[in-house]
Amino acid sequence: MAGRYDPNPFEEEEEVNPFSQGGKPKTSSQPNYGGGAFYMTNPGSVPPASNSRLSPLPPEPADFYNPTATVEIPLDSGKDLKKKEKELQAKEAELRKREEALKRKEDAAQRAGIVIEEKNWPPIFPIIHHDIGNEIPIHLQKLCYTAFATLLGLTLCLTWNIVAVTTAWIKGGDATIWFLAIIYFISGVPCAYVLWYRPLYRAFRTDSAMNFGWFFLFYLIHIGFVVFAAVAPPIFFKGKSLAGILPAFDLISGHVLVGIFYFIGFGLFCLESMLSIWVIQQVYMYFRGSGKGEQMRQEAARGAMRAAF
Repeated sequence: MAGRYDPNPFEEEEEVNPFSQGGKPKTSSQPNYGGGAFYMTNPGSVPPASNSRLSPLPPEPADFYNPTATVEIPLDSGKDLKKKEKELQAKEAELRKREEALKRKEDAAQRAGIVIEEKNWPPIFPIIHHDIGNEIPIHLQKLCYTAFATLLGLTLCLTWNIVAVTTAWIKGGDATIWFLAIIYFISGVPCAYVLWYRPLYRAFRTDSAMNFGWFFLFYLIHIGFVVFAAVAPPIFFKGKSLAGILPAFDLISGHVLVGIFYFIGFGLFCLESMLSIWVIQQVYMYFRGSGKGEQMRQEAARGAMRAAF
């Protein structure tokens, strides 16, 4: 025992893997597990690493995340550009033809004395053309404004007439008088504008004797109507379809409110009558002083000769 010595302490000993089962040396009968915690039961079935890698993505442009970067749009081919250029030239030629046709129509209308009127009144819902300040001579603007006031006055009179007749109908009158009041308004206001105000407006603007003649004819009818409405004689339905003085006296005894409404209508018709008489006097004085009477007689004589031949 004393003479015993250890062999070479540097002699290689059998390597033992501490992570193998039981610390036993690895034998050929045990399966070969590798990779530590991530292991595969059959590593021989896995293809080589060089074959399993995916192809790398193309590199992103330097300004990919820049929102202000310019986007390159591929240009069209030369054939597409020529096609679009031909289409634009065809559209341009068509627009040029339309402009030339419209210009010829405007020139023809101007030579014929036809004036293109743009609707501009009332401002909220334009239905007529009305521009006294720019189209009527300065010395005739006041008279034209007054004539226009008589048109608005007629509208007010017929509107109040509907209110008064409606109260009379509610208080026990006939429904026919209400329908007549509606007819007076629907037919009276548009006819007044077409038959006498528009001819007067054109006569002041173009100095046409024929338009003055149309104005005098139908404005006299207008004056006769408002005078008749102010009196309202008991001809049709005892005159109650018009808010005049006679039905006002007849109704105030039984229905005071209805009578008051009719008296207000009588006052409006009286104001309209007086203002209309003043307008026709002033227009006639201008007509005589400007020599339009002689011109109108000459035009009437020429028209009669043309009709005779």
